Amino acid sequence: MAYDEALATRVRAAVSDRAPWEERKMFGGLAFMVNTHMACGLVGGDLMVRVGTPNHDEALARGASEMDFTGRPMRGMVMVPAASLAAESSLDEWVERAVSFAQSEPPKAPKKAKPSRAT
Repeated sequence: MAYDEALATRVRAAVSDRAPWEERKMFGGLAFMVNTHMACGLVGGDLMVRVGTPNHDEALARGASEMDFTGRPMRGMVMVPAASLAAESSLDEWVERAVSFAQSEPPKAPKKAKPSRAT
């Protein structure tokens, strides 16, 4: 699935204003990593936001929907429809939530390299 490049440009700017980040192609979309955690991402024209389990219901009350890729909703992850992101202030609010939550988590330990096999 492709993602909205214009929205990606806006999200890059919003994340850059808040924290160091990395961009990764994931789940057929684009993910923005902050503090070694996925903060938010793009799936088509929608914004996927990691808000954390404690903030899940509040995010739903603000117009997000449950993220459900596999037939099982993931608490702590929500989808914000493209139509809700037209105003820059709305996008900034969601990105702020995502970045703040990612920064509140301890960084993940680096993955150990797999040993190479001798041939």
